[in-house]
Amino acid sequence: MEPGSVENLCVVYRSHDFLVVNKHWDVRIDSKAWRETLTLQKQLRHRFPELADPDTYYGFRFCHQLDFSTSGALCVALNKAAAGSAYRCFKDRRVTKAYLALVRGHVQESRMTISYAIGKNSTEGRTHTMCIEGTQGRTHQLRVHCSALGHPIVGDLTYGHALGQEDQPFRMMLHAFYLRIPTSAECVEACTPDPFVPSLDACWSPHTLLQPLDELVQVLRAAPDPDPSEGGPGPCSPCTPLPGPGRPPPPPETEVQRASCLQWLSEWTLEPDN
Repeated sequence: MEPGSVENLCVVYRSHDFLVVNKHWDVRIDSKAWRETLTLQKQLRHRFPELADPDTYYGFRFCHQLDFSTSGALCVALNKAAAGSAYRCFKDRRVTKAYLALVRGHVQESRMTISYAIGKNSTEGRTHTMCIEGTQGRTHQLRVHCSALGHPIVGDLTYGHALGQEDQPFRMMLHAFYLRIPTSAECVEACTPDPFVPSLDACWSPHTLLQPLDELVQVLRAAPDPDPSEGGPGPCSPCTPLPGPGRPPPPPETEVQRASCLQWLSEWTLEPDN
């Protein structure tokens, strides 16, 4: 990928209610800081000024977050009802996400389950980072887990172990490759290109292919979505469309629903990335 700019926003999925973009590495999603010259929010305003929602602080409803250093699939809801439907999928753990990463060392296992809890690092000078002891958390989850396994992500200067300046690549090698959000009205599904190929980065030269990514995508797409916690139709089943132009308005949001949504949003607050 070429260096990020306000013009080179890559859209990999678009519908009446959602956008999925391929976020560039080293680009924040949004920021209140005046010094941020480039954010995804600014790219969206430049490309889709007509879709900006004046009722939101940033103009767009981001359904989830990606670290500043991470590239790949990120979903944007284009109205309040769509944001609510995506929120329920995340809340019920029905979202499927797959990442690509280049890690240090030689991983012996072809498959593993990681169950380390994540908590704030209390070490002096490291309070902005996370560690595997303590309470559960989402910030930097993949990066912390890879480091805990002894295979930190290449280019991760926070949790990695670079040996010198020549051992620090131009970006962190973590990419959100696949995303599926099975909302009640549509199955938002997107796959982004693999950025770790010689045609895009001449310094990267794969030696052994264990599983083609095309096969992985087929497995991900064939996998059933988890059942909704309260039952109901499947993610791609015909059902009542989301509210929009010419559609009936949604029922009023209850205080319990609003409190739950605010709690969910607070868990995705961006923190400084080092």
